[in-house]
Amino acid sequence: MKTLLKTVLIALRNLNRQKRRTFLLGGAIAFGITIVTLINGFAGSFVENVSENFSNILAGHIFVQGVEKTADGKEQWRIADDDILLEIVAEQEMPVTFVSKRSEFTGALIFQGESIRQTVVGVDWDEERYLRERLVLLDGEFENMLATNDRGERNGIILTETIAEALNVELGERIIARMRTIAGQQNVGEFVLAGVSYDPGLFGQLSAYADLSYVNELLTLQPKQYQTLGIFLTDLGLIDQEADQYFEELSRRVNVFERNTEEEGENPVEALFEQADEETWSGVRYRLFTLNDVLSEVDEIVRLLNGAALVILLVLFVIIMVGITNTFRMIMYERVKEIGTMRALGMQRERVQILFLLEAFLLAMGGVLFGLVVAGIIMLIMSQIFLGLDSAIFILLKNGYFTFAVRPLQVAMNAGIVAGLTILAAFIPSRKAALMPPVDALRA
Repeated sequence: MKTLLKTVLIALRNLNRQKRRTFLLGGAIAFGITIVTLINGFAGSFVENVSENFSNILAGHIFVQGVEKTADGKEQWRIADDDILLEIVAEQEMPVTFVSKRSEFTGALIFQGESIRQTVVGVDWDEERYLRERLVLLDGEFENMLATNDRGERNGIILTETIAEALNVELGERIIARMRTIAGQQNVGEFVLAGVSYDPGLFGQLSAYADLSYVNELLTLQPKQYQTLGIFLTDLGLIDQEADQYFEELSRRVNVFERNTEEEGENPVEALFEQADEETWSGVRYRLFTLNDVLSEVDEIVRLLNGAALVILLVLFVIIMVGITNTFRMIMYERVKEIGTMRALGMQRERVQILFLLEAFLLAMGGVLFGLVVAGIIMLIMSQIFLGLDSAIFILLKNGYFTFAVRPLQVAMNAGIVAGLTILAAFIPSRKAALMPPVDALRA
């Protein structure tokens, strides 16, 4: 133990003797670790942030839909009686923040000759208060959604800024909507622009909102009917567990579509919908899917990000290895007499090699620690910058802020790779130094 400590002190002294060289090599290692840690940290929070923001858009973590099939094979989505669905929520004592009831259609919005295809989501504005807190209005107000026309219909609609500009429509103007009913028949409705929201970019087509009762009327659903029950849990981490328990009880009471039937690489929700296309049944059949099913591709994105980070790390350190190998070769030539003296005083070849490798290891660990500190400072600064709920990248943020989640196992793996590659780069020069005859070294 004493010998090892002495060797460590000698290695530290040798690194300190060449401060500029040590700083440059350590800085290169630190740069690589900083970049990779930032990517890993971003990827670590990517799933959670996207899931949380997407759950706000969809108003739920667990979703249940009722599907009927007509004699001619057409599907009709509707939940006519939700007593059993809500009973199970209560009986299971699910940790629920709220339950949403929504219907939607995808059709054409038309204004003065301009037309654009858009999904319009029907929301119960009296019950769904959460959406008001999350939706950023640039113009208009939510109270406009409660106003009725001369027929007593709440026909207000909230469009994103991009859609409103594309239609060239202003607050209070009337928009024609053309869509299909649940029976597949053409229908036409009239909306009044009640508000303009910030465009969330990629998800802009999911962000037009109207009143549930009027959307139901256009779809020819009855007033108390709707298409999707959304269960919003208190914790994202409970989704799979609660969904499995809910589905198990649901399957005992009603006719359901089987879950987890997807093939490798297939989206679970797509597989679930394919069942309805391929199978026949009578009455109402229920399908259950989760936010994790909807966002299954997000996990693939995270794997790609972490894979890219690993590739970047390897490429950077292959380049750095060349510098380390050349540097330690120079160090060996500069310290030939020192090596000869140590060997002449009885230091074994193995210990000479260990000394060089220990210098490489300490250099690597110093670079890793410095890189982690720099990455931590950058992440801390970035996480304090408020980008706003109306940011173009809001789907990647948490309440308008960047967040990072660095997993200890990834840090340990990156540090191990760096240490291993650095020692490998120094191995050949250290081996040559250890094999050098003491007499030849002293004569040099």
